[in-house]
Amino acid sequence: MLLILLGVLIFHLIILVLLFVSTIANAWTVAGTKSSYLWFSCLTTNGGYHCIPASNEDWIQAVQALMVLSVLFCLFSLVFFMCQLFTLVKGGRFFFTAIFQILASLFVMCGAIIYTVMCPDEEVDAAFGFAYVLAWVSFPLCLVSGLIYIVLRKRE
Repeated sequence: MLLILLGVLIFHLIILVLLFVSTIANAWTVAGTKSSYLWFSCLTTNGGYHCIPASNEDWIQAVQALMVLSVLFCLFSLVFFMCQLFTLVKGGRFFFTAIFQILASLFVMCGAIIYTVMCPDEEVDAAFGFAYVLAWVSFPLCLVSGLIYIVLRKRE
């Protein structure tokens, strides 16, 4: 049982790192010398790195909020898991932790969908970057983690 709990904890920490990196990394959209992400749009010219804040459009603010919420809910579910680990009765399930983890997965999914649909096509050779891919990878992992918490029972 200890190995299962340790595995679930490590899996949860990996998901938290993926969500955190995808939220703060500057590679949601990459096009040659230009890279855009949730907080800034940066341009590399003559060895210099020039960044301007992201636009104030509603869709980018929604993606920002959803990604921050997904990181927070994943962090809260980790804290709840640790608390429930010591306070839950024998045979109890980790429903409270599972709800927060599944909500985190839904937030990251909604944020990635909004970015996919609304991302401007300014550059011809623009492509989605690694942070965007990490957000999409963290969605099913977070959902699976939430489902694992639903199935998981505490044993003595």
